[in-house]
Amino acid sequence: MPKRSVTTRLVAAAVGVLSTIFAATAWGGALGVYEMGTPDNGTAIAGRAALGADASTAMTNPAAMTRLQHSELLIGLQPMVFDVKFNREAGTALFPPGNPTDGDGGNAIGLIIAGGMFYVYDVNPDLKLGAGFGSYFGGGLEYDDEWVGRYYSQQADFLSLAINPNFAYRIADWLSVGGGPMLVWGQVLQRVAINNALPERDPQYPDGRLHFKDDDFSVGGNIGLFSEPIRGTRFGLQYFTPVSLTFSDSNIASGLGPRLTRLLTATGALGGTVKMDITVPMMLMVSGYHQLTDSIAIMGNFGWQQWSEFGLPNISLTGEQSRSFTADLNYMDTFHGAFGVHYRLSKPWLLTAGFAYDTSPLTATTRTPATPLDRQMRIALGAVRDVSESITVGGDLEYLYLFPADIQRANALQGRLVGDYAPDWGLIATVTIAVR
Repeated sequence: MPKRSVTTRLVAAAVGVLSTIFAATAWGGALGVYEMGTPDNGTAIAGRAALGADASTAMTNPAAMTRLQHSELLIGLQPMVFDVKFNREAGTALFPPGNPTDGDGGNAIGLIIAGGMFYVYDVNPDLKLGAGFGSYFGGGLEYDDEWVGRYYSQQADFLSLAINPNFAYRIADWLSVGGGPMLVWGQVLQRVAINNALPERDPQYPDGRLHFKDDDFSVGGNIGLFSEPIRGTRFGLQYFTPVSLTFSDSNIASGLGPRLTRLLTATGALGGTVKMDITVPMMLMVSGYHQLTDSIAIMGNFGWQQWSEFGLPNISLTGEQSRSFTADLNYMDTFHGAFGVHYRLSKPWLLTAGFAYDTSPLTATTRTPATPLDRQMRIALGAVRDVSESITVGGDLEYLYLFPADIQRANALQGRLVGDYAPDWGLIATVTIAVR
């Protein structure tokens, strides 16, 4: 093959690495995080936008705050344990031959401690003020440093915190509106090994590193509608607006071999500042609730998240030889469905159960170790108890089944990665206390 063709392929592969490794990752419906330390985790969030049962509705549907008759503070603590491991299959290999193919990466997540805090202030029966604090998107993975997929990802974190001050107003006996700004802080931390061996033509040449870290602040919105056309039947709609975040970092490379340094410098990929624009996309959820008897109620959700917008981050490199890249990560929009049940065991006790399903945002050929996302199923059980007229406590346990996420990737510098993530799972516990 002509020398120019080899060089062209190496440059294309190197630039391809730069334009794809900065993809954030998480668990949830694509990267959406449903679990925010709220009591509705006990129904796998079925009925979320239509419940209006406690102060967590300040963030899950602000319009439903009009159902609350008193001011209330709710705090939720949420420890989570995940088992996410890559299982390599025949065909997995690093390039060039002889480059060591070490372990499978270990458990990429493990233990996470999360939660949320929510408050509703009762101005009058028709007007409520509220605020929510927590995270509704993000997550992270971290693999063992020397693993077979280290040229695709070693660490991929996308962290966020949101504060949502808002209001709700009852415009008719059966209809309320609500909403407010979503003040969002986000941080990206990415780390990946770079294969120096191929361009240096030496299988023993040590790995280089690319590392990217930055944070940003932006503003979106949380808008809701709530309707109770007849007593015991409720409907809710919640809409998160898109949120745009811009991250930048310089000196992202270290330990690159001389040949790869020259190639990337010639393209303008080194020597400047890497900028990445990410859109946390719009999310829409419609929920319903119906009281069948004095003891039994049923509820459900239908949701849509526009993750195809997240899959098109614009990455620009600024410097004397500036270049811009748009990394099409080929995310697909996701859909969510859930069904839940409430059972009033006695006056102080409410038992909850639910099931939820989310579609996959990726396929085997677009999935990477930085985004090992597939379909998800949730099964939840919980209980809420009124300790007194002013205090309510709750607890629930949710099992998250992560469907086998197949990966089929190949690149001249990153190697061939064939395998899946199975069986992977998460166990999420939530403890809440509400004070009125």
